[in-house]
Amino acid sequence: MKQIRSYRGLRLEQPRAPSGLRFVWVAFLHLGLLATVLSAADRANSADRYAVSKGDLQAKFEYCQDCHGPSGQGYRGFSPIPRLAGQQTEYLKNQLQAFVEHRRTNNIMFNVAHTLSPSMIAALAADFRALNPRPLGGAPKGLVATGEKIFQNGVPDANVAACAACHGPDAQGSGEIPRLAGQLHDYIFNKLTNWSKERGLNPAKPDTAAIMSPVAHSLTRPEVEAVAAYLSYLK
Repeated sequence: MKQIRSYRGLRLEQPRAPSGLRFVWVAFLHLGLLATVLSAADRANSADRYAVSKGDLQAKFEYCQDCHGPSGQGYRGFSPIPRLAGQQTEYLKNQLQAFVEHRRTNNIMFNVAHTLSPSMIAALAADFRALNPRPLGGAPKGLVATGEKIFQNGVPDANVAACAACHGPDAQGSGEIPRLAGQLHDYIFNKLTNWSKERGLNPAKPDTAAIMSPVAHSLTRPEVEAVAAYLSYLK
């Protein structure tokens, strides 16, 4: 995690009035630089994984599955708990640190993240990355076609860029850009509709999640529901 902290010292130059396609593409270029830095950091820390005993890792992995479901496929309880299976390792590590630094809000995850060492975080992220269970599904299938169109092409009339431009045509993500394929549709809906209340809450620690703000704010409720439905069935 030390290397991840160090890259946060880099200033990400963003337009004063970020919006639409121009903002997303500029942010995407910045993320390409960050992905390079993080990739080097990940290689330098690859040995950390072996500093965690198999017993400790297994115990913590099972603890995570208590909430995130068997094989990290997600779980619908009092509120939707996200799928971790197949997620990008850099994204998982960054988000755990985001809970510690209050760039994201969740009292349960705040306490969980505080107990994890950098080595354990790296090991857990690698194990969840290797999983790929079937998506839970459950979203209205009648919305899937519309959701696919928005994901692949954006909403030109609202100046919303294609989701695929950053998350990839198959929604697999890259580096700190998360995988969305197979994610619970109600979880995606909740995150997008509450973006400004849950992401980037610590101005002293800039968060890459800021690039999603104009997109989340520009999509209508039906559009968010459609995109979420489409993503929830992707493998």
